[in-house]
Amino acid sequence: MSRIDLYWIPVGAGGREIVRICARLYEIVAAALQRRKPQALFHTALVITGGSARRVVECAWPAPDDDLSSRGVVAVGPVFTRGLGKLRIFRYEVRCWDDGVIADLGYATRSLRISADDATVERVVAAVASVPNHCWGRDVLSTGEMWNSNSVISYALAIAGVPVADIEMPAGGRAPGWISGIAAAVPEGMGPSATLFRQ
Repeated sequence: MSRIDLYWIPVGAGGREIVRICARLYEIVAAALQRRKPQALFHTALVITGGSARRVVECAWPAPDDDLSSRGVVAVGPVFTRGLGKLRIFRYEVRCWDDGVIADLGYATRSLRISADDATVERVVAAVASVPNHCWGRDVLSTGEMWNSNSVISYALAIAGVPVADIEMPAGGRAPGWISGIAAAVPEGMGPSATLFRQ
């Protein structure tokens, strides 16, 4: 059966201590400015199954090397500024990877299964390949949130017609950038809805 599995993975999982520390500091500052309590931060990834194919969709930074085809890279974008994107360390990758691997999937704290037909699955795959390559870490759409890996995932789902507004964050957590992806998708029109099943 065709389906889309959305995974919520704690930022910095898998021993990425510097990422975890930076994310924590970012959230402490953001919470203070917004006058709320700090929350756990999550990033998202998809495993898409349709027909005989299984694909992994994720957005990763930095790009580890120039062998893009080995990771199913369909788009590349700059981090912080377009100028810095000339250096590989300041580029992020959008991957739609046949039988790919999500390195930190074992740390996912929650998953969401989206029941979808083959047409919805193919719309998600097509949307991933057409995702805007906005600057990572910048509020390019004036949503109050940066563009990042979560933006890529919410954009692809929204363009494909998945009701992203109904998707709930893990308890006590948030996914910065999620709203930016939806905002980028709305002007382009959203297709028919799929059905959500929470696990």
